[in-house]
Amino acid sequence: MRVRIGVLGAALLTAALAACSSGGDGAAQPPQPAQPVEKAHPAHPVHPAEPAVPAAPAAEAAASSVTVKVSTTSLGPILTDKNGRTLYALTTDKGGASSCGDDCINVWPALISKTPVEAGRGTSPALFGKTVRTEGAVQATYGEWPLYYYAGDMESGDVDGQGVDGVWFVVGADGQLVRTES
Repeated sequence: MRVRIGVLGAALLTAALAACSSGGDGAAQPPQPAQPVEKAHPAHPVHPAEPAVPAAPAAEAAASSVTVKVSTTSLGPILTDKNGRTLYALTTDKGGASSCGDDCINVWPALISKTPVEAGRGTSPALFGKTVRTEGAVQATYGEWPLYYYAGDMESGDVDGQGVDGVWFVVGADGQLVRTES
């Protein structure tokens, strides 16, 4: 069953996304398991009974090795995790440091890894790096962009976070942001 969001859901998501684009204080809570969020766009239905795929990308990443690969999507070849979940970058992140604070990280969970990220198919090992978040978690970077998931992506290959607030974009194999719309 698919449900469209209400006015309250849209307002809550807008407030959370505004916190992301404002830069915040850089502090973040440890990523929580991804849960379905109501999307601000009526064309994107909400799946309240279905968990996001995978259920807990950040927790899974912290517990095991993390592989990032290039997958082909409606936006062309972009970075995804080993399960095909799309990875995003925030344009307000500068110098490889995350500017996604408390409210932001709930909607945009960081790609966290206790071990160096494994370069998967189509990626350039030289572009991988890391940044330490204010709470101490190690976040993966690619081409100096800290990498994030979007909690609103419900299935592998979804790119529903593309262009959100004009500051969230998928990352190409060359480490550049893909600024086209889905």
